Amino acid sequence: MAALDLLGRRWTLRIVWELRAGPLGARNLRDRCDGMSSSVLYQRLDELQAARLVAKNDDGDYILTEIGEQLGPAFTSLSTWADAWADTV
Repeated sequence: MAALDLLGRRWTLRIVWELRAGPLGARNLRDRCDGMSSSVLYQRLDELQAARLVAKNDDGDYILTEIGEQLGPAFTSLSTWADAWADTV
């Protein structure tokens, strides 16, 4: 349940979603997450780093760790479901 509590926090899934394609700096990450404040971004990044899902690379950009990348299949399934759901609404 701890994982669901973490991933269920506002903006957390969006951050992980944006990092799935590769490293991003904080400014680029914030720009991709319309409406998220800097303070929330850094709070979520701190939480994701503490959970070892996100790390900083040598350039100071944020990246998914190996365990963070393992969320990929879950995102694929969720995206597939979301597309089907959107077609019904």
